[in-house]
Amino acid sequence: MGRSAGCRWPACGFDVSPAELDDLRARLRNTRWAAQLPGGAERGVPVARLRELAAYWADGYDWRAQETRLNEHPQYTTQIDGQTVHFLHLPSPDPDALPLMLIHGWPGSVLEFLDVVDLLRDEFHLVIPSIPGFGPSAPLAGAGWDARRIAGAFTGLMRRLGYERYGVQGGDFGALIGPDVARVDPGRVVGVHVNAATFGFIPFSFGSRPVDEDELTEAERRRYARIQAFMNDGNGYFQLQATRPQTIAHALTDSPVGQLAWIAEKFDEWSDRPVDRDRLLTNVMLYWLTGTAGSAANLYYEQMHAGNWPSPSGVPTGVAVFATDLPIRRYAEQANAIVHWSEFDRGGHFAALEVPDLFAGDVRKFFAPLR
Repeated sequence: MGRSAGCRWPACGFDVSPAELDDLRARLRNTRWAAQLPGGAERGVPVARLRELAAYWADGYDWRAQETRLNEHPQYTTQIDGQTVHFLHLPSPDPDALPLMLIHGWPGSVLEFLDVVDLLRDEFHLVIPSIPGFGPSAPLAGAGWDARRIAGAFTGLMRRLGYERYGVQGGDFGALIGPDVARVDPGRVVGVHVNAATFGFIPFSFGSRPVDEDELTEAERRRYARIQAFMNDGNGYFQLQATRPQTIAHALTDSPVGQLAWIAEKFDEWSDRPVDRDRLLTNVMLYWLTGTAGSAANLYYEQMHAGNWPSPSGVPTGVAVFATDLPIRRYAEQANAIVHWSEFDRGGHFAALEVPDLFAGDVRKFFAPLR
């Protein structure tokens, strides 16, 4: 599904034109490269790393194979609240399976979940939407698409599919949207599972008292140190996307190497282990082919300007904390009914890609008593 392609309910898939792929390769081969600054990755993606990825993208990467893999899974689009919403729908062979929505974040996509489909589908009817403004869920239907409004659209999607009771799983921004789905639709959501949680790691965002490090456990101190490092030296992308998404859109929509650097940096920094480069590049392709760098970044602007901080939720919530994650339970509990908390010594921000076995196992464990 390229920039000019489109489809509507009931079915669609990716069908990128040869001209779009030729244009991409020409842009990659004509890149005007930046000079390498003193130092290394602490100043951004090193030139050598980016050159290697770009060279493979231009001359080794096989989009058609990835396109075929994506299209193996039934995909649809529908209109909700004036917005095109793209989603994968994979019913379980068990008619009594629990419906489960899987929600990605930034800089991810529906691609994150492909490795866990076979691990979850025996027990769950899977619904995997693209967040409005991301990939095929574009263009944005106006302003105001923050996590709460997206949650409302996603509850509408589940109703449209005929699901009366369902669970939700989300990571990164999905860990904001997922709990908001439960707040919007508490009578139908049986539970919410999150990883790469964006709650429980910035305690002051919920109006709590300043952190007293003496009350933290050793593991919590390590996480709090990572939180401080992120806030002091790792959230420049966040500030730019939350304040000037249009500005960054011009650069990333015109330059595939710019789009690659913007996303590859986060995969390199936030993963516990290297992510397969074909998966990384396919994820980048879902932004590049749809021209959605700006509308995806715009989610940060909407969220930071909406003022919709989470209200307390009574829906059962489970948290999977992987090796590089940041959540601290005592802060997560301030606005969420935590009934399940798992900690793992491997895996990172993109857990469904990095450690699909651990990810799927924890999802199954959390939802087992809620079915």
